Amino acid sequence: MENIIEVKNLIKKFGDFTAVDDVSFDVPRGEIFAFLGPNGAGKTTTIKMLTTLLPPTAGEISLDGKNPAHDQNGARSTFGIVFQDPSLDDELTALENMEFHAVLYKVPKEARAKRIEDLMNFVELWDRRNDFVKAFSGGMKRRLEIARGLLHHPKILFLDEPTTGLDPQTRNHVWSYIENLNKTEGITVFFTTHYIEEAEKAASHVAIMDHGKIVAQGSPDELKQRTGEATLENAFIKLTGIDLRKDSAGGNDHMRAHAKAWGRR
Repeated sequence: MENIIEVKNLIKKFGDFTAVDDVSFDVPRGEIFAFLGPNGAGKTTTIKMLTTLLPPTAGEISLDGKNPAHDQNGARSTFGIVFQDPSLDDELTALENMEFHAVLYKVPKEARAKRIEDLMNFVELWDRRNDFVKAFSGGMKRRLEIARGLLHHPKILFLDEPTTGLDPQTRNHVWSYIENLNKTEGITVFFTTHYIEEAEKAASHVAIMDHGKIVAQGSPDELKQRTGEATLENAFIKLTGIDLRKDSAGGNDHMRAHAKAWGRR
């Protein structure tokens, strides 16, 4: 199967600290890929490099044949992204948020209105298009961000903790959109989550990162068999340990700042 994401010998250093240490993995086109790891493992830094927010110290990245380090605009055209923290403008309506993003991504004007309507219908928000986003629930904002991330017909959708802070019913609802999108449009989904059961249920392939390195890769069943555990969560703990971790350099605070900046692009 053709790979849409290829990462080879990726390294990121912050001074003397190595946040990402010689990481390599591939993601086949059309796959739902879970990227897991404890706090400070290096996964956020890796995602930042994949999504053009941070240049690598060394190594190679290919997104549908484009290198984010050398062709940011080309690479960005291949993916949509939903950050962990909301990056919508609360003082605009849902429709205005979508229209603003469509202009930024140069969605053709003649196709813009229909694309926005189709996507907002897909996430069941078209009837709320003229409401201010500040009145939306967390789940509604997440659905709108998914719709916004799909405006330019990306081939890859990056999701950083897409269901954090949502109640179980809303989490299931969000995942139904994501899985339906993967099946109907063949979009590749690359996501991180602290809800390991989401990865076990949705992902066809899982990579687990710890201390800057990939410590295991495979399907959820393969990782369970390899560790002798009954659940992916127990396999994850066996591979990474039970100690609590702190965020490392280049971690979530920087990602949040970029999320806000991205929303204003």
